[in-house]
Amino acid sequence: MARQTITWMSAFLCLAQVCSMPMPCQLQGQLVRITHNLLRDMGGHFPLECLQENVFMAFPSTAFAISGAPQLSSSGATAIYETLKNIDTLFGADDLPTKWDQQKLENFQNIVYRQIEESKCMMVSVDTSDYLIRAEGLNTYFGNIATVLKEKNFSYCAWEVVRKELLYTLQFILEHNSDSLLWANRT
Repeated sequence: MARQTITWMSAFLCLAQVCSMPMPCQLQGQLVRITHNLLRDMGGHFPLECLQENVFMAFPSTAFAISGAPQLSSSGATAIYETLKNIDTLFGADDLPTKWDQQKLENFQNIVYRQIEESKCMMVSVDTSDYLIRAEGLNTYFGNIATVLKEKNFSYCAWEVVRKELLYTLQFILEHNSDSLLWANRT
């Protein structure tokens, strides 16, 4: 009886050890999709009253470009991580729109933060050969977004322009770089 108990306890402890192993250092695709959907749903369609405030911002698609391999290089995956960090910084402002669904906004912010925290290990193995070029494009893009917010005094329409740009960015990542994301039960 004692051997059977010890055997079962040993099996349980081994299983607990295996199940508690850390996840690979990779952004989770489902969380990126949820982030996109929350951002989309928190404010609805682009408001007509904001059309005159809408500005063009050149999207840095080269920051996410695939270089030869079917999957992103480590610097390309890091570009997605840096994008999430920039989104977190933008949404760290105190002047967020009150017209947006506040629960979805809070969930959005929490999931972005979670993705950043769980993927910090990506910065350990950055391929510097092309990362600096990618980072420069992202810094310019997010700098332009931040400038629009400041120039328009963090108005509701300025935030709608930001939301439109970020929706495009997240959609681009999901459509063109999904192979670099970790997907549960993907066939």
